[in-house]
Amino acid sequence: MSEEGSNICKNCGTRSELFYCPSCGQRLSVHKVTFSETFGDLAEAFFSVNAPLLYTVKELVISPGVLLRNYLNGQRRRYYKPVSFFLLTTFLYLIIRSIIGFDPFRNSMIVVEEGSLEGTSLTDARNYMLLNINNFLFIFVFTLAIFTKLLFHKRYSLAEFIAISFYVLGLYTLLVTCNMFLVQYLGDFMQPAGILIMFIYFIYAMCSLFQKSYVVVILKSAFLFMLAFFTYFMLSYGLSYLIVSYKQG
Repeated sequence: MSEEGSNICKNCGTRSELFYCPSCGQRLSVHKVTFSETFGDLAEAFFSVNAPLLYTVKELVISPGVLLRNYLNGQRRRYYKPVSFFLLTTFLYLIIRSIIGFDPFRNSMIVVEEGSLEGTSLTDARNYMLLNINNFLFIFVFTLAIFTKLLFHKRYSLAEFIAISFYVLGLYTLLVTCNMFLVQYLGDFMQPAGILIMFIYFIYAMCSLFQKSYVVVILKSAFLFMLAFFTYFMLSYGLSYLIVSYKQG
């Protein structure tokens, strides 16, 4: 390897002249996060028993900034891959929601006038969005990454912010999954708890990641999260409405 320092594993620090680290097995030629890496190798890691899932969850809760910086700096083998983590938590959410019969939009304030085609379309769009919520969650990943890039544009690339969003929203999905039980068995007043906890967690994760100018980071994070969530909801509902209207028309 010609570049100085390129034969040092970024995951564990072991020096080697091989292509893969003899200690941890990670590829030595690891550079910045790219789109192909973020979305690649899903089959390899999704159900891998060697993937450190519990360790990844623990680090995301306790010290998200450390995990995110380590992953972006090349320590890939130490953590569960971001897209795989998001898909796995989403799958878990859908399975549990189906088992307990939970409707996340049962309090939607959509009033349908009798004989109103427009009102029927709105209700059908709401139902379509509910049935396909696992697909629309991807929209939230990208809206969160794009707005984070716009407000923190000098820190990381868009591909890196997308990887961060997959991690953060994977944990959000776990929070929502846990909150389902509270809503289902304690009452609808617990419904806002999931998004409120996620709002606080996102601010905490951003402060943990950037570790300076906390007031500025808190204000930016709060604003971009609300903007990303609103955009995600409107795009998801709008797409659902267009799809339903096309099928009805």
